[in-house]
Amino acid sequence: MSCLAVSAQDKQYTLPEVVVTGTGTQHLLKDVPVQTEVISRKAIESYGGKSLEEILGGLTASFAFNEGDMGSQLQLNGLGNNYILILVDGKRLHGDNGGENDLGLIDPHNVERIEIVKGAQSALYGSDAIAGVINIITKKHTDSGIYLENTTRYGSFNDFRQHNGISLKYGKLTSYTNFQMQHTDGWQNTSEEHTEGTIVHDSKNKTVNQYTNWQISERLSYDFSNALSLYAEGWIYGKRIYRPTDGNYPSCDVYTYDLMYRNANASAGGQLKLNQTDYITFDVDWNKHAYFYKYTDTTLEDGYDPNGQFTNYFPYFAGQKNLQSDQQRTLATLKGIFYLPAENTLNIGGEFRYDYLNAPMRVNTGTASDWTASIYAQDEFNLLRWFNLTAGIRLNQNGAFGFKATPKISSMISLGDFRIRMGWSQGFKTPTPKELHYRYLRQMGSKTYFYMGNENLKAQTSNYWSTGLEYRNQKLTASVTGYVNKLEDMITLVNIPVSEIPVGSTQFWGDGSSEIIPRMYKNMEDAKTYGIDVNLSYQISSELSTGGNYSYLDTKAHIYDAKHNRLNEVTIDGMAHHKWNAFVSWNHRFSPAYKLTAGLHTRGSSLRYYQNDGNGKAFQIWRLSTTHDLGKAKKDISYKLELGIDNIFNYVDRTPLHYHLGTTTSGTTFYATFSIKYNTGKRIKHLSTKKDNYDED
Repeated sequence: MSCLAVSAQDKQYTLPEVVVTGTGTQHLLKDVPVQTEVISRKAIESYGGKSLEEILGGLTASFAFNEGDMGSQLQLNGLGNNYILILVDGKRLHGDNGGENDLGLIDPHNVERIEIVKGAQSALYGSDAIAGVINIITKKHTDSGIYLENTTRYGSFNDFRQHNGISLKYGKLTSYTNFQMQHTDGWQNTSEEHTEGTIVHDSKNKTVNQYTNWQISERLSYDFSNALSLYAEGWIYGKRIYRPTDGNYPSCDVYTYDLMYRNANASAGGQLKLNQTDYITFDVDWNKHAYFYKYTDTTLEDGYDPNGQFTNYFPYFAGQKNLQSDQQRTLATLKGIFYLPAENTLNIGGEFRYDYLNAPMRVNTGTASDWTASIYAQDEFNLLRWFNLTAGIRLNQNGAFGFKATPKISSMISLGDFRIRMGWSQGFKTPTPKELHYRYLRQMGSKTYFYMGNENLKAQTSNYWSTGLEYRNQKLTASVTGYVNKLEDMITLVNIPVSEIPVGSTQFWGDGSSEIIPRMYKNMEDAKTYGIDVNLSYQISSELSTGGNYSYLDTKAHIYDAKHNRLNEVTIDGMAHHKWNAFVSWNHRFSPAYKLTAGLHTRGSSLRYYQNDGNGKAFQIWRLSTTHDLGKAKKDISYKLELGIDNIFNYVDRTPLHYHLGTTTSGTTFYATFSIKYNTGKRIKHLSTKKDNYDED
């Protein structure tokens, strides 16, 4: 998406967008060597999405979501959350449980823009960056004086979103405090539930469960001089998911506990400018993600008795909680950007990462740990004005799987308003602590599955090729990109003989009343995804714009068939051949005190394929959003009202529970958002590259 022009009477000017994710260095969007998709703040505000899931799903065509208790179940071009690296201001998001990230950790009202780079990016970002990287850039509050913001949103199903921000700048010290809360009562699209080969018609389970989360964060920064700036920040986060319990009907998922999360973060770092162009950044980051069962009724559960002995029948009572996993990560990074002679830009750095897992119910020894150390270098060559060549490599040493090198190379040819981009890169993903060390039982009818980690796993690797053509002028932006992403040594659970069960795992066997089926994580699968992404935006006039995205995808995977002990060729679960979105946006200032922005958006998907439990239905959703800027009642206070309707034509997927859905939307919903901002200072934004500087009043 390109910046949209605005009227001169609004006293704003269209600035070239500057992006950083694709190369780790600043580039104008039109000149970045690696294809980068940007969701601007203007697009986010116009769409009116209540969450990151809605924003990404509604404004790009490459994403798919299946909102669930364990996370967003995000897919990017056919590959799941395990293979997508999510960054916040260039730092890894931590909150992974069961392979899913909780995007509720990110306050959508504090997002400046979102940069998306698809394909393997491990040379720059290390493990997990196989499907692509999503970098969420938060707002930088550089206003002098005092800045206060209150945003309250209310919608259908008691959907309540609250955001408060306080920024104080005094001399060289800046403080920003942010609070957010998100709540919904959830909804049930159908009372039919598929369980144990039959359809139950009076299920109490919901399509999306009720939940409440909250977060408080603080960031302090201090500019010691024009050359040195330091920061310290931290946040705490809590979430509870309320699950219905009803033992009066047969269900394969009758719960006697809710899910509860307690997360925390603390980080510090800074930047040292060596001259007008070169600089060094350094960061230390600690994160904690703790996941509990919060019991709502008496439950006999795997656990430890008061004497510290493992038992399959330890009782928990209503109000008690049981730790399932406490994942902690410490990350230290050092990075330097140097503009060298002969039009070279050198990006070098190093990283050390330590992961600690405390899971008494799920790890044989109760705890596990892992570490990774890496160094990387990337050079951008601009020997000719019309040709860029970027090459880089990352050297990784991991405590579990050893040494791995991941190279990349990309090129860009500039021909007037046209850009041709080509690239090849390798990705890798280290085994997670769960895949390495987990030991736990899951009862399913008369059988008990015994899941085991494998400390002999290899890292998963990928090769990504892409070619793209882009045309961009002041009004029109159009691009088409083709890609192939091939993965090897994919990790999956397979049935194993009893003789392969590791020594020391017998405490997890239970009482022998049911058949034990041992399963272990192994490198057994491979996959290939390939497709075409098309993006288009057109500024018809200063008040009217339109655009859209289209994504074609196909996949082939060899999946291990445990029943027949063979590899079968299948499509990847959740894949849809076609996904699309489009918008038209109009704005007009009727007076100095009132400006209206109205947007009509649509998004859709063809059939989503699954190996078991049915395919997800195709769908098309329409959304109308309006923003009413109400001017300033006083010099320093401004007001804004947002009103919108989502799913105008009331589409609902009523597939029985436990089958796959195309979308979890609840039907037509309404929302209203009211914002008040108080600002006593004047903001100056500096966006710079080596040769370009821009100031915005």
